Amino acid sequence: MKQLKRLFFILSTLLQYDLHRLPIIPRWIQISFQFLRCFMPHRWKKHSGTPAEKMRLAFERLGPLWVKFGQLLSTRRDMLPEEFANELSKLQDQAPAFQSHLAIKMIEQSLQKPIEECFKTFNPAPLAAASVAQAHEATLFGGEAVVVKILRPNIRKEVAQDCHLLKRLAQVAVLLWPAIRPFKPREVVQEMKRTLELELDLRYEAANASLLAYNFEHSPLLKVPTIYWKYCTADVLVTEQIFGTPIHKIEQLKQSKVNLKRLAERGVEIFFTQVFRDRFFHADMHAGNIFVIGHPDNPQYAAIDFGIMGQISTTDQTYLALNFLAFFQRDYARIATCHIESRWVPADTNAVELEAAFRTILEPICSRPLKDISFGQILLRLLQVGKAYHMTIQPQLLLLQKTLLAIEGLGRQLYPELDLWQTAKPFLEQWGKQHFGFKSTIRELKKQWPFYQERLPEILEGFLKKPSPPTIIQKPPIPVALIIGVLIGLCLSYSYFMLNY
Repeated sequence: MKQLKRLFFILSTLLQYDLHRLPIIPRWIQISFQFLRCFMPHRWKKHSGTPAEKMRLAFERLGPLWVKFGQLLSTRRDMLPEEFANELSKLQDQAPAFQSHLAIKMIEQSLQKPIEECFKTFNPAPLAAASVAQAHEATLFGGEAVVVKILRPNIRKEVAQDCHLLKRLAQVAVLLWPAIRPFKPREVVQEMKRTLELELDLRYEAANASLLAYNFEHSPLLKVPTIYWKYCTADVLVTEQIFGTPIHKIEQLKQSKVNLKRLAERGVEIFFTQVFRDRFFHADMHAGNIFVIGHPDNPQYAAIDFGIMGQISTTDQTYLALNFLAFFQRDYARIATCHIESRWVPADTNAVELEAAFRTILEPICSRPLKDISFGQILLRLLQVGKAYHMTIQPQLLLLQKTLLAIEGLGRQLYPELDLWQTAKPFLEQWGKQHFGFKSTIRELKKQWPFYQERLPEILEGFLKKPSPPTIIQKPPIPVALIIGVLIGLCLSYSYFMLNY
């Protein structure tokens, strides 16, 4: 009965915001919704705005799962028109606060002691409230100012019910609407369910923050709040409180005489450091999650909210860097080869045709001044061309593209003359040296040394044992040959990289 009531609420919301009239919706579904409208006409209050704006407003009204669903869809630019993806990316994860006594009750149940024994002071007035959790200010007995994040009561049950309902709707859609099958709605719902399940365990967010803090330890670029693991459970997260200026308050930053050029450049540096050094990046770095701290001439970013993080493989990292470098060399043949070699497109793809497709869509971008070129737009165009050639798009690449667009947009708001290429170029060049240079060869040999050390007696035995009859050509021990081959291959790779890039 509850599911039927929830289904009715979802359908009525879709009707109120005219989402059944979207061009992608089949005619028979539109007629069915119009028929449903006739039964309760007094409920169908009209809302103004573009179709994309109406979709965003409808998702905000439907609750936390749909807000998260919309945020996820905003990364799937392979599925949605650009105007819808841009509008859904504006979804604000905000909600009315729940009562303070419920928050205190959850803390006491989770930490298994009274609130007075948990914190020296606890502010019952919420600091912020989102769709999944809300935050309160508190002080530890050691005097540390902290933020206590508490999951909403019954949020897991609500999300599980909505996920189950969405899964059923996706199954029906696949059966009755053949045009939607290439978008794999069941897989999208399953991916969203996995993402939410992780986000509803605050220990996962704490672990993400700890890893990011380790990666940027002693860095002047990024401050990550300290995690107080003693107070962290699946339902409660306690972190250091950040005192800084929200980055979207640009006028306030100007009044404080913050060096906006350096601040904008450091945002780009942080992103490329995360991607090309760590392969682990904060994927929710919108303006509400970033503060500015430190001296105005040497500003530092401070990030919060680590529920959504991205991680890319070494292979994707390599081909991503090579694609960017090839783009700035206008080497479209190399871009096509990268896509085929990385298996982003099928191995039997015609490389000449793919090169022509990339040239057609990327050449207009190349004609602009370097400072006006957007890395996010480059990546978006690469994904759009790949889609036409049956490219298997990994969710992490789409998350990366969304984050890159957000960072670039923020950087140019702070400093419109920001030259992204000049800021990013040193990272790409350094990446090339690390992956194709002599030092990388030594580093790889060090990694493999424990394996060779274990086999050292066998290697020595191969050298010292009695030689075979002269008619048989004796081969050198496999590990020695392997080392020589690796050295030669890496030297050639390094030479090719330096000549081309």
